Amino acid sequence: MKNVILLIVLFVCNATLFAKFKNEPIYVEVTGKGQPILLIPGFTVSGEVWNPLVKELEKNYECHVVTLAGFGGKNPIDFPWLPKVNQALKEYILTNNLQNVTVIGHSLGGTIATWLATQNELKLSKIILIDALPAAGALMIPNFNPENLVYESPYNKQQLALDALTFEQNAIAMSKGMSMNESAQEKIKNWILQSDRKTYVYGYTDYLKLDLREDLKLITIPVAIIAAKNPYGEAMVKQTYASQYANLKAYTLLIAENSAHFIMLDEPEWFKKQIQKLLLSKE
Repeated sequence: MKNVILLIVLFVCNATLFAKFKNEPIYVEVTGKGQPILLIPGFTVSGEVWNPLVKELEKNYECHVVTLAGFGGKNPIDFPWLPKVNQALKEYILTNNLQNVTVIGHSLGGTIATWLATQNELKLSKIILIDALPAAGALMIPNFNPENLVYESPYNKQQLALDALTFEQNAIAMSKGMSMNESAQEKIKNWILQSDRKTYVYGYTDYLKLDLREDLKLITIPVAIIAAKNPYGEAMVKQTYASQYANLKAYTLLIAENSAHFIMLDEPEWFKKQIQKLLLSKE
């Protein structure tokens, strides 16, 4: 009898360990009480980027803060990466019965939020997109064709082969283009360096392949966009968003005057005020 009990205990322990160490597409931390908000960070970024905002929101809302697999010290998953992340977030909303949830997403997180808004099964309240596009690849790649983007490309092989010093130098240069704040640039650089290299390379291919411009026609809930003015200027920003979101019936566009891509780090107080207003708005 003792042997049977021991076997049962060992089985339970092993099952628990498997669950603990099993790689998942998303990791979510929940704080606060009230109407649910799902917060999705950008590419390579830990969910901690939302901490200053969440400290305010959790007083009145239930905040579900996401970190994506392969980033923020989380284990990587098998590829394709982004379709698994999207599906996991959809299942998370359904499994936890998050009704009338607002989804806030930055950059890639905003693209994911846009995808979630096209899913009929989900009862979303609104989406708030922070410097995010439905088809980043179309903006960045001439003669854009998603089918031409593959994992085994010369560029990807080069990125995978970069030595640590060169990769860090690239991360420093990228961080300076994404924030106007030196301390924020350091955070961004470190998030890039902490990322799983294959997820960084192949996951970005997934990101560039995703084109939601036609699917925007399916969105019926309110959409708000907060866009960074820098480094391209307000006229170019408005032109880009008008083109990319042409198939969206309506949306609210706010311009962050003194920010680059990481608006929540460049203009934290202004950003928090805008989010609070948008959450209370019916539009």
